Amino acid sequence: MDNSPALHRCAWPRDALNIAYHDTEWGVPQHDDRRLFEHLVLGGAQAGLSWAIVLRKRDAYRKAFAGFDPVKVARFDARKRAALLGNPGIVRNRQKVESAVRNARAFVVVQEEFGSFDSWLWRFVDGKPIVNRRKSLREVPARTTLSDKISDELKARGFNFVGTTIVYAVLQAVGVVNDHTVDCFRHRELAG
Repeated sequence: MDNSPALHRCAWPRDALNIAYHDTEWGVPQHDDRRLFEHLVLGGAQAGLSWAIVLRKRDAYRKAFAGFDPVKVARFDARKRAALLGNPGIVRNRQKVESAVRNARAFVVVQEEFGSFDSWLWRFVDGKPIVNRRKSLREVPARTTLSDKISDELKARGFNFVGTTIVYAVLQAVGVVNDHTVDCFRHRELAG
């Protein structure tokens, strides 16, 4: 991470943790199923909260949710889910915890059907990231027809906490969509 004043980045990262996340992870095409599952869980956890809160809790989430192994999370029983609600390191919301386990089960079904969640997700864009040319954050939408479609399909497959706004944030995070502003150094790097 380069903090030199000459380096221009998107306007949203303001603290060291968000700057590091922006500069090294956000928008990088992701093809690892655990990382994709992680972003689905964290995206759902973020609902109604700021990303900064969830990002600060990410390490605790990784520990609490078995390194985001969807097969292990799918097996979390009622006792394990109740224990998660007592974990101050994560967002202790019953619906969000239950959703993570429900989504793990649905995630595993998608993996079985398509070989990987990665294969299922990236088919929506023919395996190539959508590179947008946004000039400012004001131009970045909260949702798109792509996020609408993926959200609908996820819901039809039994996922929840996957509304179109959450899905669009996940698509941005995992690089299906490059929404770095054109003046950001990461836009150029990730656009190829």
